[in-house]
Amino acid sequence: MNSTPKSFSEINSGLNSRSLTCVKLVNSYLENIQSQKDLNVFINLFEEDALKRAVEIDGRLKAGTAGKLAGMVISVKDVISVKDKPLTCASKILSGYNASYNATVIDRLLEEDAIIIGKTNCDEFAMGSSNENSFYGPVKNPVDKTRVPGGSSGASAVSVASDMCLLSLGSETGGSIRQPASYCGITGLKMTYGRLSRYGLVAFASSFDSIGIFGNNSSDIAVLLEVIAGIDKMDSTSSNEPVKNYSAILKNNIDPAKVKIGYAKEYFEEGLDSDIKNGILLQLDKLKKEGFEIREISLPHSRYVIQTYYILTSAEASSNLSRYDGVRYGYRSQNSSSLEEMYINTRSEGFGEEVKRRIMLGTYVLSAGYYDAYYRKAQKVRRLIMNDFENAFKEVDFIVSPTTPTTAFKLGEKVDDPLSMYLNDIYTASVNLAGIPAISIPAGKDRNNLPFGLQIMGKKFDEAGLLAMWNEIKY
Repeated sequence: MNSTPKSFSEINSGLNSRSLTCVKLVNSYLENIQSQKDLNVFINLFEEDALKRAVEIDGRLKAGTAGKLAGMVISVKDVISVKDKPLTCASKILSGYNASYNATVIDRLLEEDAIIIGKTNCDEFAMGSSNENSFYGPVKNPVDKTRVPGGSSGASAVSVASDMCLLSLGSETGGSIRQPASYCGITGLKMTYGRLSRYGLVAFASSFDSIGIFGNNSSDIAVLLEVIAGIDKMDSTSSNEPVKNYSAILKNNIDPAKVKIGYAKEYFEEGLDSDIKNGILLQLDKLKKEGFEIREISLPHSRYVIQTYYILTSAEASSNLSRYDGVRYGYRSQNSSSLEEMYINTRSEGFGEEVKRRIMLGTYVLSAGYYDAYYRKAQKVRRLIMNDFENAFKEVDFIVSPTTPTTAFKLGEKVDDPLSMYLNDIYTASVNLAGIPAISIPAGKDRNNLPFGLQIMGKKFDEAGLLAMWNEIKY
């Protein structure tokens, strides 16, 4: 495998000294992708386009007119729209469909001369915790190829962990950035709901979905976030909260005496692997010795997170996925004698088992007679979970927890046990219910030498604080 620069500052240095060109960089990444094809990372590789764009950007670099992200090579999860490129959501039902427009985040990347190298595999319609629910086959964890990389953005995490690109854009509904980051030994940042435009992100559960970033250092993520964050007239849920100069903020050291860190006792109870528990507690002890105030807090409604999350997201998914009917685009069943039969057969043949399971669950909880018992009640519990975080952040600045209860499990180990699979989101889904930002950073390895992450949760729109805290916690 080729050795490539490990940071954007290193890339900039090489480009400025002329020891590196965008063409050389892209070719190195393409060789790494080719040599690791068995990981099954890319659904679509933009080899010709990436090289053509690299030539153009090298020209702009010589002319002094290149954008802020010139030399930054990025992969994109295949739930984000890139104009004229296949948009499959890793589903048979979208086979043959090409996107007709760019997502807002893609436009902003291209305006600043980033290079998109390809679209990454994922769980179908972002529904899964292992990247095994893909029409294009499972993705393998580069740390141990017999194990899952996490999901649903597992291949995006692998593309960064395996040196196939510098950064990657994924999406998150209940932990799909942070959990794969933990399993693959890299960092994943989930932004505050509304910080990034969702225009061009294929909807799973609209009140939860968020685009996120995978990377290996805080400065790279900060630069990228400055470019893609901000209000968008095409997305009514995007926030007009000013975009901070994240790079400049990172240059200022945190004063430990002014920062309070909480840890929720509910996140360290039964079900957490002992190696992960001890590793996170060790990190908290280090922070305490450095002068940070460490305080135990409570998030009392944590026990209801998984139930609430799966009721609400499945309800939203059943509504959002009703548009896939075989009439206008994508896969259409050929074995039908009537319109209604075509609808049924298209969805039966086009959707995978996990997607069908969630559509059925969502339809059930929204149906007459069950709406109040499930959906309305879950919305009330969501409010209580949000209140827990609001109360906690009156006492502390950040909350630290494990990212996942275990390290990466074996491929096929949990495919037939949905409940066990869903419990992988037990420490992450609460963040999506509350709409707050969180980051998973490498925190150690277990007895099998598998990586695990430490999760830092922050107040709304304090992505800068999360990135700064990352710099304070050195594994």
